[in-house]
Amino acid sequence: MPADRMLPTPEAGELLALVRDIADAELAPRAGAAEAAAEYPRDAVRLLGRSGLLGLPYDEDMGGGGQPYEVYLQVLEEIAARWATVALSISVHTLACWPLDAYGTAEQRKQWLPDMVGGELLGAYCLSEPHAGSDAAALTTRATRDSAGYVLDGTKAWITHGGHADFYTVFARTSDDGPRGISCFLVPGDADGLSFGAHEKKMGMTASPTTLVHLDGVRLPAENRIGPENAGFSIALEALDSGRLGVAAVATGLGQAALDAAVGYAKERTQFGKPIVSHQGLGFLLADMAAAVEAGRALYLAAARRRDAGLTYRREASVAKLIATDNAMKVTTDAVQVLGGAGYTRDFPVERYFREAKVMQIFEGSNQIQRVVIARDLERHPS
Repeated sequence: MPADRMLPTPEAGELLALVRDIADAELAPRAGAAEAAAEYPRDAVRLLGRSGLLGLPYDEDMGGGGQPYEVYLQVLEEIAARWATVALSISVHTLACWPLDAYGTAEQRKQWLPDMVGGELLGAYCLSEPHAGSDAAALTTRATRDSAGYVLDGTKAWITHGGHADFYTVFARTSDDGPRGISCFLVPGDADGLSFGAHEKKMGMTASPTTLVHLDGVRLPAENRIGPENAGFSIALEALDSGRLGVAAVATGLGQAALDAAVGYAKERTQFGKPIVSHQGLGFLLADMAAAVEAGRALYLAAARRRDAGLTYRREASVAKLIATDNAMKVTTDAVQVLGGAGYTRDFPVERYFREAKVMQIFEGSNQIQRVVIARDLERHPS
């Protein structure tokens, strides 16, 4: 794992060093066993929250860390290189907080945001539905207006932190006007009428809880709507731009972990009288793996710097998510190949990295959807 990163301030370097120390001591030793047992490490996420890592990109006056996005993403990468589930938790939590920070009124932000980004609470982002995944505008969860506020009914699917979150950022239909009929709501985790399905039995990221979220007559006051009524779909898409950078960083950290494991093994394993890293065929494979990890990192950082500068970055976020996650899948596959038969066993972590990489090509918009986003942006802004 490279430690000599280019960072905007000395303080950012100190933060990254602290994150490495915490992740090496508290996360890496637990990851394999917790993933095998499918046990969500809520205590580890709470520890990171108390260290100030759940609100890094949010304003300090709201309880956040006041860090640029490029620093926050590098923190995610470092954590992912030790335990991808924990890094994903932070990314999803950051995504769940974004609508309130960007579109909440001053009163809403003051009331809720400090607790949300302060480290103790955990958020979930609820957009997808069983029959509305990639076609998010087809969602059917409905928020019906009444004299007291809104009543929410419907089911959300593939929700990270389902049953564990303290709040849910939920997108629901408030009119039948297609994507222009969706609104955003903040739902407390203990709301009456909120329930959860069984944990999905997944290929990888098994310690990360993923469930259905059922809303059966969930009543909310009007002030729990975030942003204008019927403006929720654009809020959701803007949030996903940031979320896709989080996924790119997590994928890059996972790829770095696989590369480090492969290089370490190749230096120790000997064949034909010398370490296998010295054989050109394997050396070239490792070089391609290193190039892929560096490419993913460069892309997410370039997009983050545009975000920090206040420039548009939707296309760049989709490019970073597409390339970083595809590269992570390739790098983890090659890591298994470097270790040979050993890489196919659970005695070594690369088989777990391989399983974990796959979902990153799917969530926060599949990589096929990223190509749609990029192509549409090229049509509108070709240069």
